[in-house]
Amino acid sequence: MKSQSWNWSDLRVFLAVLDTGSTLAASRRLGMAQPTVARRIDALEHATGLRLFERDTRGAQPTSAARDLEEAARAVATAIEALEGKVQRCTGGQNRPIRITAPSGNFSDNFARTLTEFTELHPGTHFEFVASYDRLDLMAGEADVAIRISTSPGDDRLICRKMTEATATLYASRGYAERYGLPVSGDDLAGHRFVTYSGRLAEQPFSRWLAARIAPDQIVSRCGEPESLFAAVKAGFGLGPIPTGIAEGDGTLLACFPPPEGTGVPSWLVISPDAWVRPEVKAFARFFVPRFRSYIRRQG
Repeated sequence: MKSQSWNWSDLRVFLAVLDTGSTLAASRRLGMAQPTVARRIDALEHATGLRLFERDTRGAQPTSAARDLEEAARAVATAIEALEGKVQRCTGGQNRPIRITAPSGNFSDNFARTLTEFTELHPGTHFEFVASYDRLDLMAGEADVAIRISTSPGDDRLICRKMTEATATLYASRGYAERYGLPVSGDDLAGHRFVTYSGRLAEQPFSRWLAARIAPDQIVSRCGEPESLFAAVKAGFGLGPIPTGIAEGDGTLLACFPPPEGTGVPSWLVISPDAWVRPEVKAFARFFVPRFRSYIRRQG
């Protein structure tokens, strides 16, 4: 068995299919989508190296291997339920939410899709979201988990997991492109108008790259956050630096050229030490990072 791929929550799915006789019936019992149940059984079979069910028109028929594992699986499930009960009693029965803070642009479709899959496997877990471009103090308990886009995730006492490289380039509205055309490189910016960032976002690598290549009189507007810059570019005021994930997801803007080399910024999942000792937070971090990363890779 590949222990590094073992997911204990799959036992609950395994036993539900075993008890109900089909992935559809198990999905109803668990409150999961049927494809998720089937996917978790596939993952468990891959992790154990065993064929656990034979699928046919009657549903999912357990194999002899599944029957051999049943007693031990039920014992583990019972132990986990007892542990969860003790944890609930120790916390006064409170089901504390995981508080996540991130810039609002990071609460994306990929983020939502990843959380949906996690809560299907952990239906008792709840979340609270704080959209903010300010760095909340995780050590002071202002949030449990943060998504940060920065060359450094911050305090070295925090638990940090690198996720992806955030990239940006210049984008234009179709109207702007029709009137003024588009530059094809960083050496082709003369004669164009620009919307740029003010404040701390002006210190991001792409903003510094752009500032070194344009004159102050080419700047027609300065914005303090990505949402207002995005709106100004869509309105045709000028070219502007927009994260590639946001721009490509919108589908109405035109990229001038690929992100310049050396202007990417790491994105991090950052967890406070106090939150990390909670099993649901640790499970969330271990699930979220590779799943979110895989979505970004599939998008290219």
